[in-house]
Amino acid sequence: MPDRGAAGMTAAPDLSGGVSGAAALEPLLRTVLAALSEGAARRDGPIPAGTPGELFAGVAQGFAAPGGAALRRLTELVAAGSADPADPACAAHLHGPPLAVAVAADLAMSALNPSQDSWDQAPATTALETLLLGELAGIVGYPDSAAGVLTSGGTESNFMGLMLARDRVLGRATGQRIERSGLPANAPQARIFASAAAHFSVRRAAALLGLGEDAVVTVPVDRELRMKPEGLAAALRECVRRGELPMAVVATAGTTDTGAIDPLGDCAALAVEHGAWLHVDAAYGGGALLSDRLAPLLAGVERADSVSLDWHKLGWQPIAAGVFLVRRAETYESLERRAVYLNPADDEEAGYTSLLGHSLRTTRRPDGFKIAVTLATFGRDGLGRLVDACHDLARAGAAAVRAHPRLELHADPVLTAFLFRYLPADPALADRVNAGLRRRLLREGRAVVGRTELPGEGPGRVRLKLTLLNPNTTAAEVERLVSVVAAAGEAAEETL
Repeated sequence: MPDRGAAGMTAAPDLSGGVSGAAALEPLLRTVLAALSEGAARRDGPIPAGTPGELFAGVAQGFAAPGGAALRRLTELVAAGSADPADPACAAHLHGPPLAVAVAADLAMSALNPSQDSWDQAPATTALETLLLGELAGIVGYPDSAAGVLTSGGTESNFMGLMLARDRVLGRATGQRIERSGLPANAPQARIFASAAAHFSVRRAAALLGLGEDAVVTVPVDRELRMKPEGLAAALRECVRRGELPMAVVATAGTTDTGAIDPLGDCAALAVEHGAWLHVDAAYGGGALLSDRLAPLLAGVERADSVSLDWHKLGWQPIAAGVFLVRRAETYESLERRAVYLNPADDEEAGYTSLLGHSLRTTRRPDGFKIAVTLATFGRDGLGRLVDACHDLARAGAAAVRAHPRLELHADPVLTAFLFRYLPADPALADRVNAGLRRRLLREGRAVVGRTELPGEGPGRVRLKLTLLNPNTTAAEVERLVSVVAAAGEAAEETL
């Protein structure tokens, strides 16, 4: 509720007004910074201790509390109740600590509040996003003909890649503009090929595109969860034999569980052979392109028709900082839309170019600004050193797991994540113990460890996961976290 004076009148609001509102923002920022520190001190760990119900009750009480100072009160409340990705013991997800300079850049854009859907709402950031995308396309290895847009993340980017694949490949097969007329009655059954370890958003996209989740053909993976090229080749041949249309191949460059990278060169060759679109989901692994050490793992990504990158993973940006790129700008044409109040043709002809036709969204934040500031501050080499530091941490953690008699490593880390499990005396209890020890650590506020399951059926598939995205963490801290997990496993085993 707005603040009211003694007479009950609503006080005039303080509008930031961009640069001119700095005087109004400055004391509020001091309040926020103080509340963040106080909240973190109250939490005193990677995540608040207690049960979800207890946390909810505390938030509800704070939210309903009367009185002023809402900014300070609620900021401290949320800080105390948050998972802290900068804490060395917070290592479950692809959720990293943002760089301070990126947070500051994000604040600047929140104050200025451009919207990227028309030039006259975002003159400078329209130009900057265009320049940034050109630089990112160069990092991928794309030619000057590339195009793209900032997205909310890999889910949106994967959807866009498969939408363009549908419009182009299915449109070519039927001789119709799919994006205008919908799926024609005479359309062949379109198939999308993705590995058993591909992101769940691939199936969601197939459903949203009217193809159905069953349109996705699951390709087998090897022990490291990489797509088997011989499995992809066999699935494509079977698709053609049945008279179906191989619409798209989705290759994953950095699976969420192990960081596995599919054989991109083989995927590209098979996609070309069968006339399919190749989309590379590099939301996680795209960060490897910043590292001289790891970039060779993504050899062949430059042959993809489209690619997704997430700079809020191995780019250390505040959420969201997704990127979608296509190798050839002309393949983007099915997204083009004209709204006379945003991008009239005569304005575009006069040079007032909008980005409306590049995105699925209309109103859109200038998320490219923080990436541009980060790149200008650190350069590719500086960011690459951060990637290498996290890779080194993962290798140190894997070595600690391998050396522990009660822990089992699934596979050496490819990027910055690895899977492992605690080995109880009774193997039949393995899944229950590993799932239980993770919840014990959360309840005690001691660590945030990931949990997943290997592909297949039956018991024995539950694995724990460490995802190391904080380059300021030390190897000793990761080794200590591994010991904490092992001790929690022993305690969980005793309770069963």
